[in-house]
Amino acid sequence: MSFLMVLRVAFKALARNKMRTALTMLGMIIGVSAVITMVALGAGAQSSIESQIQAAGTNMIMVSAGNFQQGGVRMGQGNASTLTPEDALAIRDVPGVQYVAPGVSTRGQIVAGNLNWGTQIQGTDVDLPLIRSWPAKTGAFFTPIDVATAAKVAVLGSVVHEQLYGADVDPVGQIIRINNQPFTVVGVMSSKGQTGMGQDQDDVIYVPYTTVMKKLRGITFVQNVTVSAMSAADTAPTAERITAVLRQRHQIIEPDPDDFMVRTMEEMASVRLQATETMTALLAGIAGVSLLVGGIGIMNIMLVSVTERTREIGLRMAIGARGRDVLMQFLVEAVVLSLVGGSIGIGLGVGLSKSVTAWMTWPTQVSPQSVAVAFVFAAATGVFFGFYPARKAAALDPIDALRFE
Repeated sequence: MSFLMVLRVAFKALARNKMRTALTMLGMIIGVSAVITMVALGAGAQSSIESQIQAAGTNMIMVSAGNFQQGGVRMGQGNASTLTPEDALAIRDVPGVQYVAPGVSTRGQIVAGNLNWGTQIQGTDVDLPLIRSWPAKTGAFFTPIDVATAAKVAVLGSVVHEQLYGADVDPVGQIIRINNQPFTVVGVMSSKGQTGMGQDQDDVIYVPYTTVMKKLRGITFVQNVTVSAMSAADTAPTAERITAVLRQRHQIIEPDPDDFMVRTMEEMASVRLQATETMTALLAGIAGVSLLVGGIGIMNIMLVSVTERTREIGLRMAIGARGRDVLMQFLVEAVVLSLVGGSIGIGLGVGLSKSVTAWMTWPTQVSPQSVAVAFVFAAATGVFFGFYPARKAAALDPIDALRFE
């Protein structure tokens, strides 16, 4: 018996009980579509994280002050006073370093005319726009002279600009008050959006870090130093060299721990990526249970079909059909159920993924690999769960089958 004939008989047998066939395929449809949708959500989340890393700069290195302890209370990373502007100058001389921007921040109430807005005041250096590839929308960033003289100049984020002046007003040259001190607006940054950690990068005011240190906080240390390596490939070696320089400057000897923290963007994002991958695997595993249930449903229906068609099997074997022909017949029927259900499930899964993106603005990414795996898994499910009923049919004795009522 040719395979084409086996296939035709399989479709004819399945078409006899359309409702039962549809309900049997339903488990496979739901399982495959759920797996594709869950994997698409996870892949979309990973892609979003990777794009955020690319936007921030794959060659970025963050140097943060360490933890300090007061009265038995550990204040956490970034609160120590061991990181100084001189450390930032030393980092500039490290091989592989391209740009350096010391940073120190505070919060304050910003007043412009009769309007005010509470936001973060970020003290930084002139290299920050170069590190972040972040151009100014109007005006310009402050200059090295502003940093050297601790000038009272400010660059507004787009959110602060809109809250204090409105989107259509150019505030360059206007005077604002930060903690009751007058600052001249020299520029407005273009919109950057949120960071990977959910912080709004546009709801901030940038001023020279020396101004924050001397005139807003009265401190002599910085909280962090943002560094850009020459290239993405040189990021990790550069980070190691920075660590070695700072340990030497801070007179830290082995095995004493660092009083600072050096992290690359990849390191900061790795935990989030791992968590996303774990969650994707968990969701796909849960969705895969429905594939298992669908496979059991196929086996159950095929066993029922063998019982119902016992006389047909006996008649076919009596006129010359071999056991392997009967085995192939029922195995093909099970695989057809799985593949047709899997194909419909793939289409439904892709549609659901696009619907989630359209309706809920969640990023999704359907990869060809996930579609191929789902299709192969559907075929394997049909073979695995269809083999036992097919073998049972092939093992029937023709005489006993013809006598079956």
